[in-house]
Amino acid sequence: MSFRDSALTSNTDHFVGAANYHKLWHDRLFWQSWWQTIEFATVTTCVETLAGLGIALTLNARFPGRGAARAMVLVPWAIPSVVTGRMFNWLFDQGGAINYLLVRSHLATRPVEFLGSTTWALRTLMIADIWKTTPFMALLLLAGLQTIPPHLTEVARLDGISAWGRFRCVVLPLLLPSLLVAALLRMLDAVRVFDLPYAVTGGGPASSTETLSTYSYNLLFAGLDLGSGSAVATATFVAEIGIGCAFGIFVILSVRRDGRS
Repeated sequence: MSFRDSALTSNTDHFVGAANYHKLWHDRLFWQSWWQTIEFATVTTCVETLAGLGIALTLNARFPGRGAARAMVLVPWAIPSVVTGRMFNWLFDQGGAINYLLVRSHLATRPVEFLGSTTWALRTLMIADIWKTTPFMALLLLAGLQTIPPHLTEVARLDGISAWGRFRCVVLPLLLPSLLVAALLRMLDAVRVFDLPYAVTGGGPASSTETLSTYSYNLLFAGLDLGSGSAVATATFVAEIGIGCAFGIFVILSVRRDGRS
């Protein structure tokens, strides 16, 4: 479909070769959506990986009520993304709880336009995604921590190595393959994000939260331009392949290094 000029509005359908991709190459909104998608995916993946690692390390320790804590941590991840989007829409609205707390604590003189500002809208989406998906990363990394033999860290502790030293020299190298796989899964999911920006901002204001998925949706289903929409969807797929290959190389190198050591 991406090689055809197929539009339901004009009732046309014929082969045009790479014309749709040529049009995308010069499409300002496409490149804006591209960079916003990469920014969203990179920031959320990094923050969620670090926060998830901290939560996983905490849940991996022995303490009373650990089972209940593990179950409670997964609650944000279990909530559907559309529900999360509507919840954050209400929280960050001008009359929402966040603005109320900011004004009452004198951190802001007036309500902040979180969702109506081109500066804050994408960052608000990042906060919502981090809140929702960090438990998923914590679950994956906790599974990786469970595969590390406990006697390795115990021996390091008996040798007088500090907690940071045990983490840096023992836990992190053994956890690295699981860490990279978890980051890969999250990055691929973040690149094709659709439901959260669609539910919270709809791609606005002024396309400041437009992602590749929402842009493709608008072309395909709102504009009924099947050719251009398919080209954007294919470009998203190519981006996913590139990210997958890059992470795959890191995973292979880390596994080979662990095998040699």
